[in-house]
Amino acid sequence: MNKQTGSLGNRNNASTNSWLLLLGAILIGSNLRVPLTSAGALITFIRDDLGISNALAGSITTLPLLAFALLSPFAPKIANRIGMEWTIAVALMLLILGIAIRSLTGISFLFIGTLFIGLAIAIGNVLLPGFIKMNFPLKIGVMTGLYAVFMNIFGALGSGLSVPISSIGGIGWRGALVVWGILAIIALLVWIPQLRKQKDLPDIHSGETVKKRPNLWRSPLAWKITIFMGFQSLIFYTMITWLPDILQSNGFGSSSAGWIVFLMQFALIPFTFIMPILAEKVKNQVGLSIGVAVLFILGVAGLFQGNTTFVPLYAIFIGIGCGSAFSLSMMFFTLRTSDGYEAAELSGMAQSFGYLLAAVGPVLVGALHDMSHGWGTPLLLLIAIAVVILFTGIAAGKERVINPTENTKSPQYKIN
Repeated sequence: MNKQTGSLGNRNNASTNSWLLLLGAILIGSNLRVPLTSAGALITFIRDDLGISNALAGSITTLPLLAFALLSPFAPKIANRIGMEWTIAVALMLLILGIAIRSLTGISFLFIGTLFIGLAIAIGNVLLPGFIKMNFPLKIGVMTGLYAVFMNIFGALGSGLSVPISSIGGIGWRGALVVWGILAIIALLVWIPQLRKQKDLPDIHSGETVKKRPNLWRSPLAWKITIFMGFQSLIFYTMITWLPDILQSNGFGSSSAGWIVFLMQFALIPFTFIMPILAEKVKNQVGLSIGVAVLFILGVAGLFQGNTTFVPLYAIFIGIGCGSAFSLSMMFFTLRTSDGYEAAELSGMAQSFGYLLAAVGPVLVGALHDMSHGWGTPLLLLIAIAVVILFTGIAAGKERVINPTENTKSPQYKIN
């Protein structure tokens, strides 16, 4: 009887832990965009209150992208040292600290807090795909889709609710930014049980049997995945930045242009969930990669030819392409690697390069617009980038994993 009771208790504990793990992953995903989109929605209030220039105000959104590029390659190395669970917990603490500091009085606190937020989100961006591969090996597609959907839903809520929140009882933009810190605190509290797990870390000093790991920076396949990730990020952030101006140059009012941008963002949400499930079920992802690239080409080409009647449809194409490409990138990290830590390393490499491109893209497109005095040349550049996405996606979509023999000097880790 005691054995039966103990067995039942173990099953209940395992079930509770599984649900906490699922909820924790979803809550972490929910925190990966909202600290940025909430600040973006309040940028004019921040600028006017602090008396800063438009250029300095714009750096509030650029700084986190640069932080992503800076820290992403190092996040897996930190996780290898202290474990993924503890690294993610530290990132959540840094995120809470950053949100609090950002809302203090003074321009310096604003940018210090923003930098902390960018570093924290970089860790979450990089480690979550690997963590899912380690803990949900049979449900990678569903879990990737779930956290991507919640990431985008809360990102949209940050854009839509921050201004109304700031007007409640004189709470102001500082209070509206602090409110989103509650979500990070909840995520940390739910995550705490994961810290009691015994760590299963690589040991590079042991003389036991070792597994050779590839040097991803010398892997052709890793670079194709990285370019795919980088260029899809460039298109997304470029469209978020410049699509309103492109539409207004074609005769749309500012309000109509805003709604079309909203339509683009809304269209991507369901496909961030659908694409990982499809990618996991099919033998290879070549067809899915082709479909993503075709959506980008059709959407951008539609904007290029300037027929205003179908502009909402073109925006939907781009939105579906962005949501699908992002989730497909996350799936490449897990499907093309051998284990969770390798997936995290590939995620770090791809997101470092990807978010650097994302930060450069809007600036480059804006410069081309200034030089050409129109949007034709910038849109042609985006079509060319979509063609690169097509070819790199085909290569990344083939059924294989990164081969350790691509570089004989790769580091070695213990097989646990």
